[in-house]
Amino acid sequence: MTMNNYHIFKEKLLERKNEIIKILNDLTNEIKELTCSEVCDEGDEAMSAMDSGRKQQIYITLKNELEEIDIALKKIDEGTYGICEMCEEPINKDRLLVKPYAKYCIICREIIEKEGKNKK
Repeated sequence: MTMNNYHIFKEKLLERKNEIIKILNDLTNEIKELTCSEVCDEGDEAMSAMDSGRKQQIYITLKNELEEIDIALKKIDEGTYGICEMCEEPINKDRLLVKPYAKYCIICREIIEKEGKNKK
């Protein structure tokens, strides 16, 4: 992949980063409202806690994605973007178009997933 193609991925990454930051800000406000609001009864309190828990899980997932995006942006700046961290071969362009912050090629990702399932 040439450096000329990097701008496509950098734009996608920056666009997604801005989306995530906005969602995280909205979630932070919603979580604060849920924890600070007056709760009517035990049922409402339980629903509020479940809703808060779901929002916190989404928040954590998005924070992780944001970290992956920042790593990918740094790799673009360093000229190491699009290289599998495991086999050091180029990651397929179609894979990067779907997941621009991918760290691994398809084959290595499958190996990692299989190892992860075997450890559980």
